[in-house]
Amino acid sequence: MKIATFNVNGIGARLPRLLEWLEETQPDIACLQELKAPDERFPEAEIKTAGYNSVWHGQKSWNGVAILAKGMDIHLTRKGLPNDPDPSHSRYIEAAVGGLIVGGLYLPNGNPIPGPKFDYKLAWFEALIDHARTLWATEAPVVLAGDWNVIPTESTDDVYSAKRMAGDALMQPESRACFARLKHAGWIDALRAIQPSGPVYTFWDYTMNAWARDAGFRIDHLMLSPAAADCLIDAGVDRDTRAKEKASDHAPTWIKLR
Repeated sequence: MKIATFNVNGIGARLPRLLEWLEETQPDIACLQELKAPDERFPEAEIKTAGYNSVWHGQKSWNGVAILAKGMDIHLTRKGLPNDPDPSHSRYIEAAVGGLIVGGLYLPNGNPIPGPKFDYKLAWFEALIDHARTLWATEAPVVLAGDWNVIPTESTDDVYSAKRMAGDALMQPESRACFARLKHAGWIDALRAIQPSGPVYTFWDYTMNAWARDAGFRIDHLMLSPAAADCLIDAGVDRDTRAKEKASDHAPTWIKLR
């Protein structure tokens, strides 16, 4: 089973790229972020024609998350986190699909720092950690997939230049500490479990010729509970998708479970 996460950066503007990617790579489950569309403008019919059932949690102009499943029923279990510090933001969706619990998330960016947006980022992360603890207790195979807006380390394995990103919310010690707490609690960073070293980036900004210079960083993650991690056989990034015309600034990131 192939499970992917893809920040589409506007499902209306990027729908041709999304449908193309689904056709080319055939993920069984796909978590989408940054739909930037209210519920009624989610392209359910087009995605259904591509062979995918879907559930979504939209928001006009901002945020928005969805889960797609190829030829499988999706049982929606949650929209939004318990104790979400701002429930008006559509940042989390959860479903039972294919024998898994899948949580699709779009963690707040947090810029500029310091300030209320960074405080909100950390508060939302705490709510996610609390909910992850509840999911862990089920002992079910769980995948938490999405745009985490956290660069896990200062290594060039995760970021082209820690110095250039030092003032960004994605690189702050508090952000990285929250991510590390999940790992210390036993959640597995799937991409690094398969590729423990070497640069693996998932995002390249549209400015400063970042894509051509490979000036990227890793913020799209799939975190696995032990029952899911036991089935992990492969993981990677669809870099070619980022190279296409009118592409998202993120590349799809995926895992395979046996």
